[in-house]
Amino acid sequence: MATYKKRGYKPKKEKVVEQEVEETFDESQSATAEVFNTLDETANKSEEWIEKNSKPLFYGLVTVAALILAYLAYTKFIAEPTEKEASNELAYPRALFDEARTAAGVKADSLYNLAIAGGVDGKYGFADISSSFSGTKAGNLANYYAGVSYLEMKKYKEAIEYLSKFDSDDELLGPTALGAIGDAFADIDQLQDALDYYEQAANKKANDFTTPLFLFKAGQTAMALKEYGKAEELFTKIKDNYAETDQGRDIEKYINSAKYAK
Repeated sequence: MATYKKRGYKPKKEKVVEQEVEETFDESQSATAEVFNTLDETANKSEEWIEKNSKPLFYGLVTVAALILAYLAYTKFIAEPTEKEASNELAYPRALFDEARTAAGVKADSLYNLAIAGGVDGKYGFADISSSFSGTKAGNLANYYAGVSYLEMKKYKEAIEYLSKFDSDDELLGPTALGAIGDAFADIDQLQDALDYYEQAANKKANDFTTPLFLFKAGQTAMALKEYGKAEELFTKIKDNYAETDQGRDIEKYINSAKYAK
């Protein structure tokens, strides 16, 4: 038998779907309301906290600003002028040091002493600059030049003292200063200390000049200490990495000497 739908008739299934959509929408509205309520509560708590701590926050910001301004003022009006003054003072003993390097004997020692002590027309020497401008680059360099000056005059204790105060990441100066300490210890027959500093110098900054030089000195010192295995290892590093340098050209014979001395 044929059936027909009355006008305005809707299936029950559509009513269920509409009801589910309405329920979902209501739930979504409820969830949204909860989120906004939570945000309102958080905002209110934040406002309360800020109001409660407004004075500490203000004083904290003022303190930070004051520290920044103090640092900028220190750099501009104290650090930079002091650095410039120290650099100007360093020029006088540096000139004496350079002159001493080309002289010999008593004249050289006299120039080195004058470079360290200063005193002529109130001019500072390396020692004065080291102590008076200790926090500056020039003060740091003064330690290096004073140490090398003492080393040239064979005053090894003083050389070690000043060179130990020098610190630099420069590719040549850093390793050279450590190697100079090694030389000072070697000259007073403290070979273990010399070996330690030669190795530090070799490892400070890898380059084709200082690294093979101090590896070689370390190897020779290890031979003198009868640490033949270590000597072979040090000489082999030169062969493997610096074969084209002055130290690398004849390194095979030193490797063999260490190898057969075991």
